[in-house]
Amino acid sequence: MLDESLLDAPEALAVADRRGLLRGAAEAGARVRTAVRHATEAGLTQLKPDGRPRAILIAGPGTAATCVADLLGTLAGTGCPVIRLAPTGVAPAAGALRWALPGWAGPLDLLLIATPDGTEPGLELLAEQAYRRGCTVVAVAPARSPLAEGVEGSHGLTVAMATSPYGEYEAPHDGERASGTYEARRVDDEAASSAPATLWALLTPLLILLDRTGLITAPAETLEKIADRLDHVAERCGPVVATYSNPAKTLAAELAEALPVIWTEGQLAGPVGRRFAATLAELAGHPAVAGELPESLPAHGALLAGNLAPSGGDGDDFFRDRVEDAQQLRARVVLLRDRPVDAGGLSAAPAARELAHGHDIAISELEPEDGDELETLAELIAVTDFAAVYLALAPRDGS
Repeated sequence: MLDESLLDAPEALAVADRRGLLRGAAEAGARVRTAVRHATEAGLTQLKPDGRPRAILIAGPGTAATCVADLLGTLAGTGCPVIRLAPTGVAPAAGALRWALPGWAGPLDLLLIATPDGTEPGLELLAEQAYRRGCTVVAVAPARSPLAEGVEGSHGLTVAMATSPYGEYEAPHDGERASGTYEARRVDDEAASSAPATLWALLTPLLILLDRTGLITAPAETLEKIADRLDHVAERCGPVVATYSNPAKTLAAELAEALPVIWTEGQLAGPVGRRFAATLAELAGHPAVAGELPESLPAHGALLAGNLAPSGGDGDDFFRDRVEDAQQLRARVVLLRDRPVDAGGLSAAPAARELAHGHDIAISELEPEDGDELETLAELIAVTDFAAVYLALAPRDGS
């Protein structure tokens, strides 16, 4: 069982948070504002593209870059195909990963590179390949990283990734400079790559870029609203807020001994559900499955009726002593919607609730407050990020 007492002990959470995950979740709004400033300094806000690209190709490592591609593809809709270039390699290490352009890529296409590392030789090679093909290249990467300098050397555009406002970098010690290009080194690589705010540091400049191309609508006032909404969620979900009034802590407690079956409704909720499942696995080591309504109802029907459903029936002695019973993982539905219930439109949520209740499966529901689509998207991502962080920090009883 989850040690819920830790959730309401901010000092204990701080001690357990060796990777700075809570800080990363809390500073998401600040990352958006810093990323806007970096994009402005790089000249993104002054771009005047000649039309839209034929296709957008996105490359980068890790959960954050994958989510960036998923979100941009959803936001662009039918306006332009958005294709994620998946890496290959013998190991998930910066030096081992390789990316390749599709054979048809050329001068009409746009290559976006998003990485919180910037030391991947494979991404440098990809940028060089794109330059030879005539593709426009835009990269979001740490300042003064090898990738940033390589893209600029190939006549591409680099935006410095927004780093933590609380000193994520420190000066290297004597003898640690591998090259003269680095003026700082990352204090905690693991925290930097997996911190929830990393997503916003990579995504925000690309939202500005696609706004300039006319593929999405993300003006400066919308980005400020996103930052404000992220700050608001950080206040509601922070470690000092008690579990009973904290939606992220409540969700973490509900999912602690469950297999989350994440069902999403609404175009923007789909990428959030997939990110939530990936973040639960990456940060908390917690398995989850995700699917979109209404297709996920028949797809997951057998799962809810199988061994993950609560046991009971004629063969179960209700009065037996369960102290020695082995802990069994139970399914729990998490219903994510990108709009309030009263927003109107067709909804499969009633059918989802009926299916879950028919198998005695509990449901956790999460929907955003009113706002622009990017504001509601930011709220869903922020709350689920906080929930994943709390699951990662709170140990199980007896562990």
